[in-house]
Amino acid sequence: MPTYEYKCRRCLNRFELRRSFSDDGVPVACPKCSGEAHRVFTPVPIIFKGSGFYVTDNKAPQPTGSSAESKGSDKESAKESKSESKEKSSATKSKDDN
Repeated sequence: MPTYEYKCRRCLNRFELRRSFSDDGVPVACPKCSGEAHRVFTPVPIIFKGSGFYVTDNKAPQPTGSSAESKGSDKESAKESKSESKEKSSATKSKDDN
């Protein structure tokens, strides 16, 4: 027989009862105050076992040559954007000085 968790509506007492499937429609009384109790539903924990459940497991390996080239091009574009921003800031400073 399965065990179910119940909560009393009057005194908020939580308790467990073992009930058969045929007792599903029978009302449940609280053991402390004899008030009406209702069944509490809780989420079931999910446990993932094995490979394929993490972000790093699904990534395809990149060729070594292309990753080195892409890193180099990223550095170059970052240098270019920094130099452009420096030129703009120096231009605005010179305008402010006039």
